[in-house]
Amino acid sequence: MSKVMCAIGLMSGTSMDGIDVARIETDGDRILRRFPAITYPYSVDFRARLIEALDIAQTLRGRTARPGALAEIEAVLTTHHADAVTTYLRDSAPMEGPAAVDLIGFHGQTILHRPAERLTVQLGDGPKLATMTGIPVIYDLRAADVAAGGQGAPLACIYHRAMASHVPDRPVAVLNIGGVANVTWVGPGNDLIGFDTGPGNAMIDDWVQSKAGAMRDEDGAFAAQGRISDDIIRTYLEGPYFDQPPPKSLDRNAFPLARVSGLSLEDGAATLTALTVATIARSVDHMPAAPVAWIVCGGGRHNRTMMRLLAAQLPGKVMPAEALGYDGDSIEAEAWAYLAVRSKLGLPISFPKTTGVPRPMSGGIMARP
Repeated sequence: MSKVMCAIGLMSGTSMDGIDVARIETDGDRILRRFPAITYPYSVDFRARLIEALDIAQTLRGRTARPGALAEIEAVLTTHHADAVTTYLRDSAPMEGPAAVDLIGFHGQTILHRPAERLTVQLGDGPKLATMTGIPVIYDLRAADVAAGGQGAPLACIYHRAMASHVPDRPVAVLNIGGVANVTWVGPGNDLIGFDTGPGNAMIDDWVQSKAGAMRDEDGAFAAQGRISDDIIRTYLEGPYFDQPPPKSLDRNAFPLARVSGLSLEDGAATLTALTVATIARSVDHMPAAPVAWIVCGGGRHNRTMMRLLAAQLPGKVMPAEALGYDGDSIEAEAWAYLAVRSKLGLPISFPKTTGVPRPMSGGIMARP
């Protein structure tokens, strides 16, 4: 049996809301213990810096280049993550006892994802984080997959399968609705398929930010008051991505907001929410069999309008991750802790049917304090 390790996962991903910090104990196969997770929001000012980073990233041709303000933004982002780890260990220790952490799985902030060009860029300085926290860090978990011709995403599929091990019904789907939405299909024999379904929350967040100055459509309240434009949704669905068989993945800014520019705040929110649901419903076309249950995690499950539309349009039962005893906000951070342990143990983290790599492979770079 492999050694049991305690790992922290840090996830900021594509949503740009803040840093999710989670801690688990695992042997790289089983999820043996889960600790309470904490989210540390970014300030409005730093979120603006990340949006600036997205714009600069459009010029990148290499994974390690940091032109213009990118180097400074990366340094500040890494410091924020180090502070989040320190604060988390201080705040969680009284509840959970002394923290003996073997590893940190560091996702960083995705600013560019173009797997067709074998390029994916996550801001975050792994060696600096290791030095600042005094804990070994495994970072750049997507890079080896992309270099081998894979999509580099989604990587959480193997953790989703471990999560679903207690669900008796098969096939089951774990649906993560973050900035981009992705799904993991787990079959009767634990077969694994994973891919990005389409936009998640990012387009909705950007829309309400531009129209109302809000960080998100809280509880789907704007969408609930709006009218859905089926014609606009149809134009989005005509794009080639949705007919493309998996494995496949998306950049956060893959779809233009301009198509909803003439709508009101509420109608735009309603249309973009319905678009996310429609693309998730289309994902069933690429599965060997329709799931009998959908476990929803990520920020999208807080959007009541989205959850109502999902329940109406998806085959099978739709439930939040909490129905299985999980914290749906911490799943991806937990996954990064799990992937860090698997990387340390040399176990595969990506697979032909999840990212398109030629063979199951491990990944990540180790940085020691």
